[in-house]
Amino acid sequence: MLRVGLTGGLGSGKSTATQRFAELGAVVFSADEIGRQLMQPGDAVYAAIVKRFGAGVVSRDGTDGSPCGTLDRAALARIAFGGAEKDAGRLEELNAIVHPAVIARQAELIEEVAARDANAVVIVESALIFETKFAGEGGWRRRFDRLIFVKASEELKIARFVARATGGKTLTEEERRAFEAEARRRIARQTETERNAVNCDYVLTNDGSVEQLQAQVDALWPALKNAAMQRPV
Repeated sequence: MLRVGLTGGLGSGKSTATQRFAELGAVVFSADEIGRQLMQPGDAVYAAIVKRFGAGVVSRDGTDGSPCGTLDRAALARIAFGGAEKDAGRLEELNAIVHPAVIARQAELIEEVAARDANAVVIVESALIFETKFAGEGGWRRRFDRLIFVKASEELKIARFVARATGGKTLTEEERRAFEAEARRRIARQTETERNAVNCDYVLTNDGSVEQLQAQVDALWPALKNAAMQRPV
């Protein structure tokens, strides 16, 4: 089995590449999706977040304004990332709650796959493979056998962030500038990811069409599959 970490900055195209790997036969896990699952009411991660950040991060039902239970991810993001350059936000506090639980769950899922298929290629999509301080002894080198980096120009990453965040709706110039500023703030926090591209085994460049990115994934897939069959579980 081969454990592959796939990373890249905001708007680089990580999810598009991961989806293509899944279509080719890889078992894929998204760190973001695992995090969302662990943030559901009743989970220990959810309870820790509400305790640390307060009732303001709990969604309201839209009628009488009472809490409806689920986390308001937009409100939590505003607190975590901060709304102005002078406001550093509280991202590290949030990461300290979420990252250990997500990494532990990833390990459990990978073990389950190994038990089913000794030749599987498991790909974990995560924006914070290098940055997280909660990967334990050995860090990312212990967690993964191969690393893939997806890169794109900053201009394209910002445009993709705005399109995803707004659902493609028409924006005023002021709204667009606000979303672009938010994208730049988040990208600025990912400098370590960009620096660590040199530590990755493979780099996919996503400055063109979806089909061009998929072609790069298709070309890489046989090498990953071969490595999985040669590596002991």
